[in-house]
Amino acid sequence: MAISILRANIETINQLRTQFQHMSEYRITLKPVYSCPAEETPKGVKLPENWSLSWHQVETLKAIRDPNIDVILNYAMTGDGKSLAAYLETLLGNCYAIGLYPTNELARDQDTQIQGYIERFQPPNEPRIVRLSGQELEIYAQNEDLKKAAAISSRTGQSEILLTNPDIFHYLHRGAYLTRYDNPDKLWGKIDKDFDLFIFDEFHVFSAPQIASVINTMLLIRHTNRHKKFLFLSATPNQQLIQRLQKAGFRCQEINPIEKQKYQFPELNDDCLKLKAKGWRQVSREISLNFVSLEPSFKASENWLKQNSNAILSYFQQHPGSKGAIILNSIAAVKRLTPFFRELLEFHGLVVGENTGLSGKGEKERSLSSDLVLGTSTIDVGVDFKINFLIFESADAGSFIQRLGRLGRHDGYERNGQEIVFNNFTAYALVPNFLVERLFLGDAPPLESGGVYDRPSFHDKIRENYRKINNFEGYYSRWGAVQSMRICRQLGHDKIKQQYEGSQKAFQAACEQAFNISLKQAFGRSKGWQKDWQQLSGKDKGNPIAEDAASFRGSSPLGCGIYDLTESNEVERFKTYDLPGILSNLDIEVMTETAFMRSLTQTVERSGEPIAKGRFEYCLAFMKLLSYREERLNWKFTYAGDLRPKADAWKVQVLTGIEVWQPENYWIGEINKRLRKEALVSYVICRPVAEVRMRLRLPMHFQIYPISDQYSFHDATAPYCIAFSQSALLVDTLAYWLKSQGDELWIC
Repeated sequence: MAISILRANIETINQLRTQFQHMSEYRITLKPVYSCPAEETPKGVKLPENWSLSWHQVETLKAIRDPNIDVILNYAMTGDGKSLAAYLETLLGNCYAIGLYPTNELARDQDTQIQGYIERFQPPNEPRIVRLSGQELEIYAQNEDLKKAAAISSRTGQSEILLTNPDIFHYLHRGAYLTRYDNPDKLWGKIDKDFDLFIFDEFHVFSAPQIASVINTMLLIRHTNRHKKFLFLSATPNQQLIQRLQKAGFRCQEINPIEKQKYQFPELNDDCLKLKAKGWRQVSREISLNFVSLEPSFKASENWLKQNSNAILSYFQQHPGSKGAIILNSIAAVKRLTPFFRELLEFHGLVVGENTGLSGKGEKERSLSSDLVLGTSTIDVGVDFKINFLIFESADAGSFIQRLGRLGRHDGYERNGQEIVFNNFTAYALVPNFLVERLFLGDAPPLESGGVYDRPSFHDKIRENYRKINNFEGYYSRWGAVQSMRICRQLGHDKIKQQYEGSQKAFQAACEQAFNISLKQAFGRSKGWQKDWQQLSGKDKGNPIAEDAASFRGSSPLGCGIYDLTESNEVERFKTYDLPGILSNLDIEVMTETAFMRSLTQTVERSGEPIAKGRFEYCLAFMKLLSYREERLNWKFTYAGDLRPKADAWKVQVLTGIEVWQPENYWIGEINKRLRKEALVSYVICRPVAEVRMRLRLPMHFQIYPISDQYSFHDATAPYCIAFSQSALLVDTLAYWLKSQGDELWIC
């Protein structure tokens, strides 16, 4: 007799309600997800025993083999095997691939996955996998006594599968690792010829500057090396990317299983069994999702977690073998909560791990096998870990859906040779109260407590009702062509211009189509920035604004070197962190650069392990991290002169003389000595930062800060806000059209 999965789990759900009494008033059930099998196995594909391919995997392979398709975009759901779809042709020995991953953790995770595929598929010519991050590149070059360009050439030449990040990919196509005596195409000329398929994973995490960079690099590859393929993997379609690629002449194919109805969402157990019998593969389990309504205030989630910590312990006790994750927005919150939960849970034999941008490499790797991992965005971008219990914060629809997607991907895990099976999958979403009101209250709410929903319709409801964030559409025509201009100039270099004469003209025309701007116009703007810089600095070289526009993520003018005394592994104590985060959350002691580098050198000598030094080359300051503050400290930037003319200019400009006001910190004077001398690419707006964040719909972690001038120094709320580096360029794309009609268009 067919029984509902919901009914089958009713006892478990009731137990959870008792455990987490008063934790949540709003609960829904998300149906499981099954992926459609392919109708046939493509020619030349030999599958391991008891293995079948999904519809989207075969469609991806067909598109890679189709000479009439340049770009493939695979939108399969999280956990549905997009990685195998990407590397299947390489496993068959038919092409070399470069995989580009937004985090080093994800690249490591993919390395493990591909190695697993190689073991299962047993390809006749086993592809060599090389992983290359900035730190790995530096250490390899040092050990082999090579320049970075030679090190890149050596490592790429040793691989059929290269796993790296888009930052390195960007900079090697911009000549960053070369000397002035090298041909501009020394690196990319060979790499682009040797590799056939360029894979961009988790592409939805990138904003407009990174998308512009990728488009520019793709156009360079296309117009200097024909017949290359580009594959984008993301559960979220990016229409900006598709439209601009099509305008530039790329032939694109989207593979969207949801649109093609290649997913099923059964509610009845009999229906699940029927789908499995037909070869449909389960990619997500049924989930009990609880909404916790919180005031959107500092430490609201942190306080809730502490108040309900015993209920969390009870969950693990009642469901032995469970594994859980807590994903928060704040590194400092994770750092404060980790020792709290370790003290609570480790007494009961449960291991607690930590995974943040300030966690050491070893700690990150260990955390993914712990019973409970606390982390930030470092674990919500693609890394595959096996959990059945999830508590998470979010700031917008994208982060909500992405983090929820970490749950329900596996039936269990192996421990000491024994298979542990999960018996339920439970999530708690810590969300602002306005979202709960929009979803569950009112005359015709989109969700009903106790309701059962499929994933696509639920995701649509989250997107419709959560906070909308700006996509910075104006960035492409305003700033994207600055990168194009530089590449075009590179193709006209005396040493290679004859070879790439036709390529240069074709590249220029394609860029002008993609970004809807002439490169001549972009060149004129760049000359204006250069002239302004020369007048400000008295130097005849340099162009800070153009440099930021041509970079992948922008410069880090406020980055600081951190010697982290809270880190147990001394080799991993050397880190970087931005000054605003330090000012708010860290208890530190200022170090000299000399003392910092001396400690680094001594640690290398003691441990015998190398430590990459390049990331500390342009640090604003160096500090010892003593602890994480329980309460966030207030601070603001200050400017000695009048900011009104700067704000009224409505443009990106280079400013000097900026300092920090934070009287509670005795060391701030040392920082200000260095900071006031910095030439900072900036955008100033004559509005408080909170108002600008709200009205411009800026992402949660967008780097914009309060600032006062000599006339507003003592104001309780700073009347101005300021953005630096690439953030300044992004703000410019919004304020550019805001200024024309004054305050009216502030309502976005």
